[in-house]
Amino acid sequence: MVVPLTDAQWARIEPLLPDRTPRRGGRWRDHHQVIDAIAWKFQTGSQWVHLPAEYGSWKGVYTRLRNWAIDGTWERVFTALLAQADADGDLDWVVAVDSTIVRVHQNGAGARKKGPAGEPADHAIGRSRGGLTTKVHLAADSRCRPLCFVLTPGQAGDAPAFEHVMAAIRVPRRVGRPRIRPFAVLADKTSHADKRQAAAAVCPAEGCGKAMASS
Repeated sequence: MVVPLTDAQWARIEPLLPDRTPRRGGRWRDHHQVIDAIAWKFQTGSQWVHLPAEYGSWKGVYTRLRNWAIDGTWERVFTALLAQADADGDLDWVVAVDSTIVRVHQNGAGARKKGPAGEPADHAIGRSRGGLTTKVHLAADSRCRPLCFVLTPGQAGDAPAFEHVMAAIRVPRRVGRPRIRPFAVLADKTSHADKRQAAAAVCPAEGCGKAMASS
């Protein structure tokens, strides 16, 4: 079942999106409808060409998704929503870290060598037993809401990526420095060979956090 944005969710997101009147061309399709279309695509796992007609052209929706990834719109929305949740006391700072592997699309092997600014030279694509894959390392609060993620080639281990994931946690605050340190971290043992290493990544030299490993 596909769940569209509620009015309350849309009220939070709308001010963070670009103006619907671009510098060139006509007025864009309603942002609310486009975001619902993107949600439909990823909630159902369907191909773009199967996007229902009420959402408009699938090419337009895909282009909006891609352009907002390139110009940083999605990252700004994500960061702003995290900051608002933290200001409201709605984030739980007991953080879980884990990873999953995603198969690269069959056309990924022919990707251009040079990608957008900041993209690694290998495009976070590696060769593992499953073929060409990308590994997504994610940190989330206790309610499964993402705080940050790091992409690596599929054959990369969790342990080397663990510190990079912890370093990517950065939630802005209205006053003072961004929050970067959880109260505690939950992770598989494969994420860190030594618990002391994990504790140091959470709260270096201060002992204000703790790390716990599960089997």
